[in-house]
Amino acid sequence: MKAWDAPEARRWSAALQPLADRVAAAYLEFLPKQTYPIRTGVHPNSAFSLDLALDFARTANDAKLEAAVLERARSWFGQDRQGPLAWEPGGEDFLSPCLEEAALMAKVLPKDRFARWLDGFLPGLPGTLAPATVSDRTDPKIVHLDGLNLSRARALYDLARTFGPRDPRRAALNRSADRHARASLAHLASGSYEGEHWLATFAVRMLEAR
Repeated sequence: MKAWDAPEARRWSAALQPLADRVAAAYLEFLPKQTYPIRTGVHPNSAFSLDLALDFARTANDAKLEAAVLERARSWFGQDRQGPLAWEPGGEDFLSPCLEEAALMAKVLPKDRFARWLDGFLPGLPGTLAPATVSDRTDPKIVHLDGLNLSRARALYDLARTFGPRDPRRAALNRSADRHARASLAHLASGSYEGEHWLATFAVRMLEAR
């Protein structure tokens, strides 16, 4: 809402500021305690959390929070190599641990350092990364895979922008992102609460990235 120049957004932002301050303070208190990142494909994923916190810190000009997020990202992920993208997805994932990490590091590292880091972490990306198959959209765990397709697409669009317009990897990443988006966008209004109550938020972030 801080980036939305509208009267209602300014009112909502002011009303939510105490909550935003409390969440930022909780990050600053907790991040130094967490020695190791959480690499799951669901809610506690550390890269996903840091990505959201970094976006907020930069929009809100919160230099202290930004510095804390950058330090943890570099400490947790800066030396990672050979991310196990081939092991994904898990049966209840709505995030890709590897792609979330890569999308975060694209915001953390300078462009030249990130290119070298990505070559070491996900060599050959995007390769033949296929959208996840969602067999039952009434199942609250299986429908997570629609969210995975949308969050993968968002991460792939973010990664594509790190390459120059003539770099073939940019076009390949965008094509892969498009395939993932198409696989699940049509199912946002599935008629089942299990997906309908949250998938639209993933679609909005994906479309913003696109």
